Amino acid sequence: MASKFGMAGGIPERRVRPIWDAVDSRQFKHALKLSTALLSKYPNSPYALALKSLILERMGKPDEALSICLNAKEQLYCDNVVHIDDLTLSTLQIVFQRLDRLDLATSCYEYACSKFPNNLELMMGLFNCYVREYSFVKQQQTAIKMYKLVGEERFLLWAVCSIQLQVFCGDGGGKLLVLAEGLLKKHVASHSLHEPEALLVYISVLEQQAKYGAANEILSGKLGSLLSIEVDRLRMQGRLLARACDYSAAAEIFQKVLESCPDDWECFLHYLGCLLEDDSSWCSGSINDIIHPPKSVDCKLFHLTDEVFDLRISQASCLVQKLQVQVGYDSIRGLHLANLEIERRKHLYGKGDNAKLIEALSMYFCRFGHLPNFTFDVEIFLKVLNHDEKMELLEKLKQSCDSSLISPTRTLGQSITIFKIQELIRNIFNSPLAELEGTAVSMTEIYCKNLPLSKNLDPQENMNGEELLSMACNVLVQLFWRTRNLGYLLEAIMVLEFGLTIRSRNMWQYKILLLHLYSHLSALRLAYEWYKTLEIKNILLETISHHILPQMLVSPLWNELTDLLKDYLKFMDDHFRESADLTFLAYRHRNYSKVIEFVQFKERLQHSYQYLMVRVEYPILQLKQKADNIEEEECILEGMNSGIQSLDLSNRDGCKSLTFNEDMQSRPWWTPTPDKNYLLGPFEGGFFAFRENMQEQIKEREANAWKVLERRSLLPRLIYLSIQCASSLLKDNLDAIGSISDTNSSLELKCLLERCAKSLGHSFTGAVDRIVEVSNGQHCFEAFSLDVVEWMNFAVFLHAWNLSSQELEVLVGERSLPSSWHLVNNLVQKYILEGLRMMQPVRKSPGVDLPILVQMVTEPLTWYSLVIQSCVRSMLPSGKKKKKSGPADQVNSPMCQAIHSSILSLHDAIQEVTTWLKEQIHRQEDENLDTLLSPLQRKGLGEGPGLVFQILESLASSAGNLEVGDRICQALQSWSPVDVARKIITGQCTVLSEFLKICESKLKLLEALKQQI
Repeated sequence: MASKFGMAGGIPERRVRPIWDAVDSRQFKHALKLSTALLSKYPNSPYALALKSLILERMGKPDEALSICLNAKEQLYCDNVVHIDDLTLSTLQIVFQRLDRLDLATSCYEYACSKFPNNLELMMGLFNCYVREYSFVKQQQTAIKMYKLVGEERFLLWAVCSIQLQVFCGDGGGKLLVLAEGLLKKHVASHSLHEPEALLVYISVLEQQAKYGAANEILSGKLGSLLSIEVDRLRMQGRLLARACDYSAAAEIFQKVLESCPDDWECFLHYLGCLLEDDSSWCSGSINDIIHPPKSVDCKLFHLTDEVFDLRISQASCLVQKLQVQVGYDSIRGLHLANLEIERRKHLYGKGDNAKLIEALSMYFCRFGHLPNFTFDVEIFLKVLNHDEKMELLEKLKQSCDSSLISPTRTLGQSITIFKIQELIRNIFNSPLAELEGTAVSMTEIYCKNLPLSKNLDPQENMNGEELLSMACNVLVQLFWRTRNLGYLLEAIMVLEFGLTIRSRNMWQYKILLLHLYSHLSALRLAYEWYKTLEIKNILLETISHHILPQMLVSPLWNELTDLLKDYLKFMDDHFRESADLTFLAYRHRNYSKVIEFVQFKERLQHSYQYLMVRVEYPILQLKQKADNIEEEECILEGMNSGIQSLDLSNRDGCKSLTFNEDMQSRPWWTPTPDKNYLLGPFEGGFFAFRENMQEQIKEREANAWKVLERRSLLPRLIYLSIQCASSLLKDNLDAIGSISDTNSSLELKCLLERCAKSLGHSFTGAVDRIVEVSNGQHCFEAFSLDVVEWMNFAVFLHAWNLSSQELEVLVGERSLPSSWHLVNNLVQKYILEGLRMMQPVRKSPGVDLPILVQMVTEPLTWYSLVIQSCVRSMLPSGKKKKKSGPADQVNSPMCQAIHSSILSLHDAIQEVTTWLKEQIHRQEDENLDTLLSPLQRKGLGEGPGLVFQILESLASSAGNLEVGDRICQALQSWSPVDVARKIITGQCTVLSEFLKICESKLKLLEALKQQI
C-alpha cells in the first residue's frame, strides 16, 4: 500500500503508515488501537472509517466491519465531501468484496464517477468493479468513456474484449462484433496498433465473423510485424488460409514452418490436410476442448481424383525425405510419424500397402519403441490393420528386440511396449486363463529382474519398469472378473502395495488403482486415506475427485465426506472470487487473450455438473446428520430457504448446458465412469470393446446428468413439504390461513412428486401403480431397477402427500388398498429382510450391496422417520391449548395405532440391519486374515491366484542378496502382506462400525418415539 500513501481524505501519510504496517504484520489489535485513535481525530473521514472496517474484517468481525463500511459510504455521499480519492474507494472495495457485497462497492464507484466524471483513476476503479461482477455491457460502456477521454489504445481493447465476452458468454451476435471491428478499424486508421496483443485481438474479432481473408490481409501487412516470432506468424497465417479454403497457399505456409521446425507434428498434419484439401481439423467442434482433446481427426479424401491424390501424397513424401536428409532421420520422431501418417492416408483412400505400414511401424519401434508414449503414438495407425496384420506386426516387434545389442534400460522399455501393444490389439484380454496368468507372472518377473537398474535413482524419480506392476494389476483384476476368485483381487492389491513400498508412496497411478480396489472391497476408509496421499489441490479437485467422491456420497463416513465436500466448495468459491482479480490483472497487463481465457474457464467451472452436484449433496448430508432431531432438521431447512435453494439449482430455464471436467482417462478399465463398474456384473468378454465404447458411456452419463441432478435437488424441498403435510395431519382446529397453507404444501408436494416420477421414466399415476404393485408383492424390487433408493424416497414422500390429501385411494382406484402407512411399512420390511437374506459377508463378497443398504437407511428410512416425528409432535399437547379428545382416545385412534405400527416396523427393520452389522464386525481377526491370505499362500500349484504374490514374496525374502541399493533393500524388507491384509480388514470394519453408529442412533430415536405415543 506504500505506493498509495499521500493525502488520503485529508489525512497525512505519517498517520496512516503505522496502521498499514501493523496490518501487513498481522498485528490487528495494535492496528485497531491506532485506527481508533485516528478516528478520534478524523471522526467523519471515509478513509479512516474504511481502514477500521478493514481491520475488523481481518479480525473476523464481519458484522461490525459492514456497519462501519456503510457509515463510510454515507460519509462519502455527504455534500460537504470535496474530493473522493481512489485509495478510500479501493479500501472500501476490499472490505465489501470480502463480505460478498460487491454491489455496495460498485455503487460507491458509480457515485464517485457521477460526481467527478473526468477522473480516469475513478473510472478504472469502476471498470474493475464491473469486471468483478462480470457485467460485460457496463465494462464496455465504461471502457469506451475512458477511450474517448484519453484516446489510449488499451481502453479501446478493454472495450473490444468486453464485446467479445458478451458474444462468448451471452446472446450477443454479429452486430456486436461488427461494432468491435469498426472501433478497431477506425483506431488503426488514425493511430495504428502498437502491441502484439492488440493485433491478436483484431485478428480474433475478424475470425469470429469468418472474415479470414481480411484477417490474413492484416497479418500480411505492416501490422504483421508486431509478431516478432516469424514461425508464430506463419502458423497463424496458415490457419487463416486453411479456414478460407485457400489450401494451396496454406500448404506453402505450413511447409515453411516445417522447414524451420521439422519436428512440429501438428504442423505436418495441417500441411498434409491442406495438400489433400481436408478441412476436418478445422471443422471439428472438439478441437478446442482442452480438457477432453480428440485423439484423432477423421479424414475427408474421396473428393480428390486418383491423379491429384497421388500427386499430393508424392509432394508430402518428397518434403519428408528432404527434411530427413537435412536433420537426420533417426533423431526426430515427427518425421517417422509423418511417414506413418502418409501410409495411413493411402490406406484410407484405398491405395495403401499395409506391408509398408508394418515395415514403417517396425522401424519406428526399433528407434523409439523404448519410450513410454510409443503405444499412444501408433494407436491410430494400428486401426487400419486387420487382426492377422496386427499379429504379424507383433511378431516383428518381438523379433526386433535383441537385448544383446542395446542397453538393459532400452530393452526393458521395449518389453513394456510389446505388452502394451498386445493389450491394444486384444491379444491379452481375450486369452485363456492360463495364458493370462502367465502374462501377469511374466510382467512381474521382468519387473523384479530389472529392479537393480533403479538402485541409484532418487525416491522421487520414476523407477525403471514401474508400469509393469500396474499392468500386472490390470491382468489380475481381469482374472478376478472372469473367475470370481477373490484371491486374484487381493493379489492385485498386494502387487500395488509392494510397488508403493519401493517407490516411497510416490506413484499416483498405483494409488488410483488401489483406491478403486479398496472401494470395491468396501474398505472405503482405506481408499480415502490413499486419496488424501495424492494431495489433490486447486483445479485437480475438479478433475480428479471423481475417483472418490461418488463412493463417499453413499458411504457412512460422514466426517470424511464433510471434509471432502468442504474442501471442494472452498476451492470453487475461492476460485470464483479470485478469477475476477486475475481477469482485471490481465486487463492491466494488456494480456487480452488471457482475459477471454479466464472468463471462459470461470464459466465452465460454474456450469460444472460435479460442482452443482456437490452444492446439492452438501445440504442433503447436513439433513442426514440432523435427521434424528426434527427441530435441528428444521433449522437446517430454514437455512436453505425451506429447500428452495437446492430446487433452484435444477432449473434449466436460461441455464447453459452442463460441463463435465473430470479426467476419465485416469480411471481404471473396469470403471470407465463413476456410474459403471464391470466387476459388479458377469464377465462379458471383449474387454476392449468397452474401452472403445467409453465415449458412448460417458455420453450416456452426461445425458442422464440432468435427471440425476433434478432428483437430488428436489430432496430438501420434498423433505420440508413432507414435514409440513405430516404436521397438519392431527391438528384439531385449523384457521383459514393454516388451511390454505397446508393445501398449498400438499399441491406443491404433488407437483414435485410428478417431477420425480418423470425423472424415473414414469407418469405420476404410473409410478404410484408401480409402488403399490411392489408393496403388494405383485412385482419384486427388481422392478425398480438400479434406482431402488429413489423409488423408496418417492414412496415415503407419496405417503406424506397422502396424509394431507387422502387422494391415494382415489388415484389407484382400489377400495381394498391398504393405508399408505402400511404401503411404506411393507416396502421397508420386504427390502431389508430380502436384502439381508441375500447379502454375503463383506469380506467374502466384494462389490456387496452395502452402499445401497447404507443409502436405504440414511435416506428413505430417515425421511420416513422425519414424517413419523412430525406426526408424533403434532399429537402432543401444546401446553397452552388443551386437546378436545383425551389421551386414551388418542392412543386408541386408528391414526395413532398406524403411527405406532410404523414405528415398530421401522424399528424392526433397522434392528435387523444392526444385527447383521454386529455379526460382520465381531468375527475374529485371525479368521479373517486366514480367509484373505489363504488363496495366496498355496504352494506347488501352477495355476490360480498366488503365482505373482509368491514371486514378490521370494524377492522380498532375498532382498539382502540383491544388488538393489540400500533404500530399495530396506523397502523390500519392510513389506508385509499380513499388514496389508490387516489394513483391509480394519478398513472394512471402520465402514461397518460407522454404519452401525448411524443405525443405533436411529434405534434410539425410535425407542423415544415409542415412549411418546
